[in-house]
Amino acid sequence: MRKTRIVALAALVVMLATSLAYAGPTYDRVMQEKVCRVGLMANSKPAGFINENGDWIGFDVDIATELCRRLGVKIEKVQVNNKTRVTMVQTGQIDMSLANMTHKRERDKSIDFSITYFFDGQKFLVRKGTASSWQDLVGKKIASMQGTTSELNVRALLKKLGDPDADNNVISYQNEAECFQALKMGRVAAWSTDSTLLIGYAAEEPGKFELIGDFFSNEPYGVGLPEDDSAWRDAINFALQDMWQDGTYKKIYDKWYGPESKWAFPLTDEIELWP
Repeated sequence: MRKTRIVALAALVVMLATSLAYAGPTYDRVMQEKVCRVGLMANSKPAGFINENGDWIGFDVDIATELCRRLGVKIEKVQVNNKTRVTMVQTGQIDMSLANMTHKRERDKSIDFSITYFFDGQKFLVRKGTASSWQDLVGKKIASMQGTTSELNVRALLKKLGDPDADNNVISYQNEAECFQALKMGRVAAWSTDSTLLIGYAAEEPGKFELIGDFFSNEPYGVGLPEDDSAWRDAINFALQDMWQDGTYKKIYDKWYGPESKWAFPLTDEIELWP
């Protein structure tokens, strides 16, 4: 019995040591293992998606790849979605998340964020010629993605515009593809989310869809990071700022959102630069 207890105690010590080693600062572990696990979308054009050849590409993919290159580590791409991206950072399944994630105070209670690396805003996508203003959508069914700030924003806007049944008129779907399908099939009058996502899907069927109205929210994207690891957060922030200053960021941006791209979207602001 005594021997069994000693063996059990020894096993517990080993497990605890392993757990503590794994739970150390993200920066130290990534630098030691030389691998960074990055959460990315796989169906969000043009931020992160799988193309017809099976390649995982997009703006966020290129930004993440460049960040890892500058940190001297190998990128390991991990698929996330709107529901899993925060949890996977919290639980240590990924080391950072570049996944259309607006930096909100509520989210900051759970994870940390980098400086803003992308600037977007929310709009409506409609079938061409069916609506020209926000008011045209009052009382209509609007698609949005479940568990996102977009869902909350569109509900609040409809209430402000006087829609008495705004809560029921916002129809929540699991992902972007389902929202777009609902719009194409006429199950909803519009789809509302960040404008670059809408541009990405509208580009799949040129001339059939259009964005209407101005931005009705600001959506500053940040890199989602584990809590309380300033060395890791600084490393990401410094790399982002260096990419901006040496022109790499603009090169990547123009590849996906420049005037000659399929998803043209003017750069609306500058990232925060520290002296």
